[in-house]
Amino acid sequence: MKTKRLFFLIFILASWGAKAQIGGESTYEFLNLPNSARMAALGGNQVAINDSTDLNVAYNNPALLHPSMDNRLLVNYVNYFNDIKFGYASYAKDYGELGVFALGMHYINYGKFVYADEFGERNGTFKAAEYALNILWSKQFNRLHVGATLKPILSSFEAYQSFGIAFDAGISYASRDQLTNIALVLKNIGTQVTTYYDGAEREDIPFDLQLGFSKRLAHAPLRLSATLQHLQKWELAQPKEEDNGFETTIKEDSFGKQFLRHLLLGVELLPSENFTIRAGYNYQRRQELMFDDKASTVGFSWGFGFKINRFHFNYGSARYHLAETSNHISVAINLNESFH
Repeated sequence: MKTKRLFFLIFILASWGAKAQIGGESTYEFLNLPNSARMAALGGNQVAINDSTDLNVAYNNPALLHPSMDNRLLVNYVNYFNDIKFGYASYAKDYGELGVFALGMHYINYGKFVYADEFGERNGTFKAAEYALNILWSKQFNRLHVGATLKPILSSFEAYQSFGIAFDAGISYASRDQLTNIALVLKNIGTQVTTYYDGAEREDIPFDLQLGFSKRLAHAPLRLSATLQHLQKWELAQPKEEDNGFETTIKEDSFGKQFLRHLLLGVELLPSENFTIRAGYNYQRRQELMFDDKASTVGFSWGFGFKINRFHFNYGSARYHLAETSNHISVAINLNESFH
């Protein structure tokens, strides 16, 4: 009965948030950035990876916050494009019957901007940045995990500031052998509490309904993962106009291409407990950012991770455009283990 009520509550919340938009049509878009090197390498987002050793997975789905993550600390850093930098830091603690809690901070720094008047005269500089505090909680009911994240948000662009509040809700269900996992996440349910200036209308925040699946093969060192995102809005592509010299026609994506725009694919090769190689594919990113005459590796990503004593290091590289590749670094520390 409790499980049925939980699914009903999540359905209601999804219906409430489904009016939100994607792709630059909302504020606080930094919430959609991949927070860790692992997720960047796996296509940008995976919500069903049942890995009790990696605190990073709980950022994408709070239901994946596990008691084994107790007393773990992580720091992520990304040197993005044009001096933009962002990162995430988090710490987890298990409180037994109350559940597992984690505290995190997600930030993005857009760098320095130059003040200039209409005549091009410079008069100093200003900064722009955004922050989101993450308060995570999860609880386990046999093979079902539930979780939630509360996210107060502060956005500051020169003299313009906005405060918002968002909420993530997730569930995760594991098979008996723990090799298969499915998950559902409602991400960024919330509102803009204060606008950037007096009299402005409240903007939408980037709500996202996500469904994920992961499978670790029993007799091969592989983990496969897939996530469907933006399920609250089926059509992610704008119709294209084609002119053959006589008439202009409107061409829309087929059902298959529309489906692929929602799909993120990831694979991990696990040759040992201390070393992992990863790769991912993001069809939507590839279609939006590639050049028609030269697609190259836009939309593909890769990375690796390794463990030395209590430290876990991860690197991820994601190709957004022919001109730029983002590099992600994650360092996690298990404070329960000895340095020796």
